[in-house]
Amino acid sequence: MTKIADLRGKTPDQLHEELLNLKKEQFNLRFQKATGQMEKTHRVDEVRKDIARIKTLLTAQKA
Repeated sequence: MTKIADLRGKTPDQLHEELLNLKKEQFNLRFQKATGQMEKTHRVDEVRKDIARIKTLLTAQKA
């Protein structure tokens, strides 16, 4: 889980890159769940919340 203070220190380009990585991880987790190979079930919620944090920061920086 990423802390909001760590994310605030990053540039918008770094945040976009982090967002892309998290979306890829989210896809892989969904794929694992569908095939029954998922081990870290709690990671799904963490990734979803991290994506929301980054999107919130990017929106706030635009304003």
